[in-house]
Amino acid sequence: MIHTAGWPLAHDTYGGSFLYHLENNQIAIGFVVGLGYTNPYLSPYEEFQRYKTHPAIRTFLEGGKRIAYGARAIAAGGLQSLPRIVFPGGCLIGDDAGFLNASRIKGSHAAMKSGMLAAEAAFAAVRADRAHDELAAYPEAFRASWLHDELHRARNFKPWMSKGLALGTLMVGVDQVVFRGRAPWTLRHHHADHETLRNRNEAQPIEYPKPDGVITFDRLSSVFVSNTSHSEDQPCHLTLKDPSVPIKVNLERYDAPEQRYCPAGVYEIVRDADGRNPRLQINAQNCVHCKTCDIKDPTQNIVWVSPEGGGGPNYPNM
Repeated sequence: MIHTAGWPLAHDTYGGSFLYHLENNQIAIGFVVGLGYTNPYLSPYEEFQRYKTHPAIRTFLEGGKRIAYGARAIAAGGLQSLPRIVFPGGCLIGDDAGFLNASRIKGSHAAMKSGMLAAEAAFAAVRADRAHDELAAYPEAFRASWLHDELHRARNFKPWMSKGLALGTLMVGVDQVVFRGRAPWTLRHHHADHETLRNRNEAQPIEYPKPDGVITFDRLSSVFVSNTSHSEDQPCHLTLKDPSVPIKVNLERYDAPEQRYCPAGVYEIVRDADGRNPRLQINAQNCVHCKTCDIKDPTQNIVWVSPEGGGGPNYPNM
């Protein structure tokens, strides 16, 4: 098991990687980029490709074969970002609620514990012949559980790391080692991820190398091994509140970052043969349902809804 932080990301961008050994001489490898990044030219997918070229990582990949690909957004804001976890007739558990301990890179145990707490609250409600109300006992049980205590100790990890690799690492050490997660302060998230992009003229373009087809790959061939599928005649599940915004705002101000933050090549700026008349083309059939566009779109103009017919990626062994 290998975890890394930083490279190839710039020091002001939060992110890192994981590499896990699996059975049958297989590995699961991935790269995480905090969506609070500021450079509109950054591509999380391309950063992943660059990461795989590091000598310490490349050695695990040479001679191997890519057999699957996937992507998703992780709710990693911690305790300060938890939404209301109950509503009439239902509740949120696991990573859907945000019960991920980002400092430990662990969430399965939190998903199981929150599921147990919700199940106990639901069982008590059924026994009391209740229906159509909120499971108030569930958030109360969460606040009294070891899970809340664990997330409280890790609450400052993501806010500190958002300040850059060097300062973030130092202050996380102070927070977690010196104070053992019980520092007398709680940092807040000051901006939503879609609010952090700088204008194109304030950012440095990033030149990514072409894929070699052996260690690094293009997005479309990766999407192919995600086995994503959507019925061709279904309504597009990615819509725009205002069709003029992608060109008038996103392209003009940010050089259309949706072309880069999407890990599946869903969003594409196309032009006429003479290079004029730019327009946004949505390749919804490529969508792997990561929900990044719903989070990172700077104008919050993209609306993601569940596609008709249950289409989407089909991940083997993931």
